[in-house]
Amino acid sequence: MESTPETTAGSAQQDCAIDRSHWLKTLLRWHWVSSALALPALILFTFTGVTLNHAADIPANTRVTEIQAMVPGPVLQELRLLAANPPAELPSALGQWLTREQGIALGRGQAEWSETELYIAFPRPGGDAWLSLYLESGELLYEHTDRGWIAWANDLHKARNTGVWWQGFIDAFAVVCLVFCLTGFGLLWLHARERAGIWPVAGLGLLIPVLLAVLTIH
Repeated sequence: MESTPETTAGSAQQDCAIDRSHWLKTLLRWHWVSSALALPALILFTFTGVTLNHAADIPANTRVTEIQAMVPGPVLQELRLLAANPPAELPSALGQWLTREQGIALGRGQAEWSETELYIAFPRPGGDAWLSLYLESGELLYEHTDRGWIAWANDLHKARNTGVWWQGFIDAFAVVCLVFCLTGFGLLWLHARERAGIWPVAGLGLLIPVLLAVLTIH
């Protein structure tokens, strides 16, 4: 049976419909998977985007904890010996005493040695802490500042003092969001023939920030 122009056109339309259906299913699958993965973090970053933008209007809920103590003789003697050639890691005896007696965990503390003082900074999201230990007298001063959960969430947004694992998570989250956006664009493209308002609305979404940037930011 010979093919006619009508049957050829019908076959082409059928193939086109099959391709469109395949792409639609594929894009929908990637779109919902990426949206499900990104949703919790997307809510966090959206919320903290608002709180960071209005940081001056949100009252701070700062709590400061101070500890003053004397370091035991054996621990102090070990620190004095180490001060001449500071080790890469803090001595375990100091960490055990701080945890047991003062409730202070050294964790990722950053130590700075001098002949007379050991200073440890504790960078963390939502606050900070520091410890100063005088090697001559054995006096220890510790201060911990907690700026509240909003400051903590804001620092997560900025990856401030969060470590490499959280920074890696943000990179992965950005990739997932990119997949979500690109698959969304693909779905818009497939539905554009049936919905005339898609590209005007999408264009408006691009035009508004561009106009704001050009006209209001100097």
